[in-house]
Amino acid sequence: MYSEKVLEHFMNPRNVGEIENADGVAQVGNPKCGDVMKMYLKIENGVIVDVKFKTLGCGAAIATSSIATEMIKGKTIEEALKITNKAVTEALDGLPPNKLHCSVLAEEAIKAAIEDYLNKQKNK
Repeated sequence: MYSEKVLEHFMNPRNVGEIENADGVAQVGNPKCGDVMKMYLKIENGVIVDVKFKTLGCGAAIATSSIATEMIKGKTIEEALKITNKAVTEALDGLPPNKLHCSVLAEEAIKAAIEDYLNKQKNK
């Protein structure tokens, strides 16, 4: 049902936690269905130098959060904004059809955290 990569990222998630005084923070998801993802970004000179997440949800939600953080760490804002839910799914060697919404959450979290960062920059 789940690929080895999904199981690996679920059992040993990367970049779990919070970033104090994060440059961008976003929470996405639907608490009613149980999947909620919060992402924290540290950005320097337009590059994501650190990223952490906290996810409440199923194994696929945790795995997509974990791989998404690995995919954007070290990337520019522009590069990170190009990451799609399809790319997240492919990086995990696929997801069951009923779990594809988890990859959408990961994409939404990346975009929302970057949007939060950009809004804070405008207000400076």
